[in-house]
Amino acid sequence: MLEYKLPERYFQIIIMKFYKQNFMHLLFPPRCPFCDGVLFSSVFLPPQLICGGCRRKVEYVKEPVCKKCGKPLEDERVEYCYDCARHVRAFTQGKALWVYQGAVKESIYRFKYHGKQEYAQYYGKELVRVYGEWIKRRKVEAIVPIPLSRRRLSQRGFNQAERIASEVGRRTGIPVYRHLLVRVRDTRAQKELNHEERKNNLKKAFKTTENKVQLKHILLIDDIYTTGSTMDEAAIELKQSGAENIYCLSVSIGKGYQEV
Repeated sequence: MLEYKLPERYFQIIIMKFYKQNFMHLLFPPRCPFCDGVLFSSVFLPPQLICGGCRRKVEYVKEPVCKKCGKPLEDERVEYCYDCARHVRAFTQGKALWVYQGAVKESIYRFKYHGKQEYAQYYGKELVRVYGEWIKRRKVEAIVPIPLSRRRLSQRGFNQAERIASEVGRRTGIPVYRHLLVRVRDTRAQKELNHEERKNNLKKAFKTTENKVQLKHILLIDDIYTTGSTMDEAAIELKQSGAENIYCLSVSIGKGYQEV
């Protein structure tokens, strides 16, 4: 019986890539997205994206959740959160990864306002691990990040939603349309407003760069989902331009108020 041996050069290339990746992590070690501690790697182990102690600090969204936006609910007899029970949504369905509190809240603050862009790698990895099959079943054709205004983008230096979307796109193979949706109005920060003010604040805030969107199923991505006003307005614009189903995926989400 003949034995087939792989060329020695093949193993050399694999080993070089392995050591190069780990060497870069030793020179520029990533930081844990929750405690911001340095993650040192061994050349014999794959690079880590989170420290072991922080895995227990976060609360993943789990059932029961709102059937429309994905907010966690306290009562499994309730189908929709307070907001979705009272407002018709433009998007088809939404999901989120973590509850917006504690270590998650602090992580996203550093990510957005302290330039910790490397956090997006772990955010995207976990989003795909938890919701990869959900995305696949929705037959998503394109990923669209929620855009920032020119002023805010200039101040921050990057769009946090775009960084997350890029990671999700890289891991799923779905193209990311970074410029399909633009923010044409420099709106106030949503966290400063109540529900009605948020809704009015975002009216006509988004515009598609194409008159006719030749996509049926689009996934919108953002870092935080609160009342859903941002996702709704973005979905309205995309649907008016030809899209059929808009799905939403967020890194974090608040808990939903409800009435039985």
